[in-house]
Formats: sequence, C-alpha cells, structure tokens
Amino acid sequence: MEDDSLEFWLSGPIPNITGTLQPAAHALLQSERELRKYTDNFPKELLWAKASGRASVGFHMNHMTGVLDRLLTYAKGESLSEEQFNFLKHEGTFNLQTEVTFLQEQFSRKVEEALEYFKNLPEETLSERRTVGRKKLPTTVLGLLFHAAEHCQRHIGQLLVTASVLNDRA
Repeated sequence: MEDDSLEFWLSGPIPNITGTLQPAAHALLQSERELRKYTDNFPKELLWAKASGRASVGFHMNHMTGVLDRLLTYAKGESLSEEQFNFLKHEGTFNLQTEVTFLQEQFSRKVEEALEYFKNLPEETLSERRTVGRKKLPTTVLGLLFHAAEHCQRHIGQLLVTASVLNDRA
C-alpha cells in the first residue's frame, strides 16, 4: 500500500526501472501526485486566471504534459510532429471548456507512458547523444529524461504558488 505522506523517492525502487533512472521516475510520480493534490478542488473558472501576470494553473498543467511528451520524443531520437508543435503553440490558450480532471488525466497518461519507456530502455543507451529543437542542441538520453523530470517538478512549484494565490483571492 502506498504511503502518501512519504515522497516517492523514500518509498523504494520502482520495479523494472534501472537504478540510474529511479530519481527521474520518482520525480515524475511525485509531480503527478502533487498535481492532483494541488488541483483536485481547484475551481474551473480560475484555471486560466493569472496571478500577478504569471502563467495560469491551466498553462502549467498543459506545459508539463507537453514538455514530457516532447522530451520523450527527443530521447527516442525522433523529431517533433505537427501535432506536438500545435500543442506547444496552444499550451497557454484560454479554454474554459477544459476540465481540471481532463488536464490531470492527460498528465497522468504521459507519466505512465514515460515510466513504460524507462522500463524498456536499456541502460547502455542512456549515454547516447541526442539533440533538442530546431537548433539541434546537444544532450544525451539521460540528460533529456532527467530534465523532463526536474522540469515537471519546477512547474509543480509554480503551479502551487499560483493556485494558492488564486484560491486566497476567491
């Protein structure tokens, strides 16, 4: 049984994921848990509101899903699709029809996809070179996967602050 009071990194290894990727897997699972924690009762009408000109809760939720998707694509040595570019273009778009639960589930599905990728990734491929973006900036598979995890954690922190400020104002 999972103990929600413990952070994922304190709850032991995730089966079938190499030790090198355990920290990234733990961070993604922690991000998923905290996303639900901070948005479970978040009002739909505040989803796209901005506090002090900062990004909305809806943007952070979309962005985490999009970043994870894009970085997994680069880790696989692939280029982004038109669909991915379109998602990127509209991550922060106001859309009152979007439900909080939809955005939560969207991120959960992407985390699940990432963990499956981690489980099937041979450790010897982690040091393989990869490039990012149109400028083909250099990195490795491991660099991409760790950045994906820490980037999600960073946006959870920003989302938490924005959500708490907006909730206090409501």
